Amino acid sequence: MNRSTDATPVSGSSKRTGPVIDDSKPIFRQIAEMVENDIVDGRLAEEAQVPSTNEFAAFHRINPATAAKGVNRLVDDGILYKRRGIGMFVATGARAVLLGRRREDFYEQFVRPLAREARKLGIDGGQLAEMLARERGGQEQEGNAMNQKEGAL
Repeated sequence: MNRSTDATPVSGSSKRTGPVIDDSKPIFRQIAEMVENDIVDGRLAEEAQVPSTNEFAAFHRINPATAAKGVNRLVDDGILYKRRGIGMFVATGARAVLLGRRREDFYEQFVRPLAREARKLGIDGGQLAEMLARERGGQEQEGNAMNQKEGAL
């Protein structure tokens, strides 16, 4: 069950579409991840003010305490900081911290299992790199085709 299907994201950008909150994981964690995504994607710059917990709660139709829990998690992690009486802001260096964490998570979730499976199949590093380059090239071609199609419209 989706709690919100409004297309406007946390930071006010119109790029995020579809359901914003769902029941796949705790709501407070989803709030934190939305803010993190906006920081990583550049929609929330360092030192930019983030929406208040009441704004999150009203927008997503959730309990303010739940929104506060998600935001406070980011404060505890040093991603956001509070200016008393003013609001929450993105900390300097937050994007670099988040990118570092996500790269490490990517390594653990995808690269290590990929390397293990490649070894099982007898695929050496060069072959694996070639496969990745081929995949990347295919994605670039798909992107170019989409851009050409949009330009024709």
